Amino acid sequence: MITRVTTQMSMAAATGRLQAGAAKLAQLTEQATTLKAIGKPSDDPVGTASSMQVRKDQAANAQYTRNADDAAGWLATTDSALGGVYDVLAKVRDLTVQAANSGTMSDADRDAFVTQFRALSADLQASANTQYGSRSVFAGASPAATAYDPTTGWAPSSAPVDRRIGDGSTVRVDTPGASVFGSGSTSVFAMIDSIVGDLQNGVNVNSRLNDVDAHIATVRGAQADVGVRHAAAIAAQSSLKSSSVDLETRRSSIEDKDLAGAVLDLQVQQTNYQAALAVTAKVLQPTLMDYLR
Repeated sequence: MITRVTTQMSMAAATGRLQAGAAKLAQLTEQATTLKAIGKPSDDPVGTASSMQVRKDQAANAQYTRNADDAAGWLATTDSALGGVYDVLAKVRDLTVQAANSGTMSDADRDAFVTQFRALSADLQASANTQYGSRSVFAGASPAATAYDPTTGWAPSSAPVDRRIGDGSTVRVDTPGASVFGSGSTSVFAMIDSIVGDLQNGVNVNSRLNDVDAHIATVRGAQADVGVRHAAAIAAQSSLKSSSVDLETRRSSIEDKDLAGAVLDLQVQQTNYQAALAVTAKVLQPTLMDYLR
């Protein structure tokens, strides 16, 4: 059977093609204006799905970056505090050596040593209560305002404080105060009290040097541990920064349009559309039959 193609059918087909061309021209005009390759999901369903995944990865990367920054800041504060603790303990040792080698001391000399030891103990207490933001770095997850109280001792902490810095990767940011300063009768505070007591009772403090050295070694060990964790946080910062650049490049390749390319595509489409209009106008010229109804 021969299918008859009427003028109306040809005009309808031509109109459809022109409308499609006009829609494409409008899309390219919008892309050239916004420099966005995807205006709505229907423009590129596959690209939209890829873009959503990349943006999800970017959001996760941004959160990991915030966590890594917080971890690095917390651990840097802890490292600085431990450096201060080491310096104070070094002074305690020097002062203990001086007191041990002073022989018979006058009451004034003894009081001077006692005053210095108590000042150093206060310095250690201040270091024990070092804070990062509103959190005590030596109190773990405890919400207590201070990590150490001379009367009650260390604030109880039920859990460590971790920061997730990547998929399946975490770093601990807190350092238990008791593991650095000791607790109870074995703490640095009790040690200094013992030295003060010996001085007041006229006992040579030379035997206390071993205790001071033991605490100094403990602080050195804590510094090494914090240093390792701090290095991990810094490495994560660097890696996440590189990942951020890579993800943004991927997102841009999917969503963004190059200005030169967008303008060229628009010009080509405009030329094609104008040509289609001209050809259609010539091919579908009205005849006498169009006016006979």
